[in-house]
Amino acid sequence: MKDCLVVDDSRVIRKVSKHILETLGLSVREAENGQDALERCDEQMPDVVLLDWNMPVMTGIEFITQLRRRDGGSAPKVVFCTTENDVAHIREAISAGADEYVMKPFDHETLQIKLQLVGMA
Repeated sequence: MKDCLVVDDSRVIRKVSKHILETLGLSVREAENGQDALERCDEQMPDVVLLDWNMPVMTGIEFITQLRRRDGGSAPKVVFCTTENDVAHIREAISAGADEYVMKPFDHETLQIKLQLVGMA
């Protein structure tokens, strides 16, 4: 079973994402900010990360930059899930190492398509 880490400071978004991901057959862990997420990755590197951009403590960009430098940190597929939808933000996310990008709010079908694009659903 593929392991997914949902990183978002919104408990509601984490809960909704977890529900969708579990219906797609993934096991799900949660983190409320980038620092928390890095600690989860150090415990066990996930197969895929759903990543928010704007979070306290450590942003999504700061997280992915540090993740990609870690041993095994190039392996997880990272899908940014954010309200930031302009080309500059998308370009920054992809250049930082993101594999895909999905806009909030998203639904089951949209998330499933993005996960299929990165080979995780």
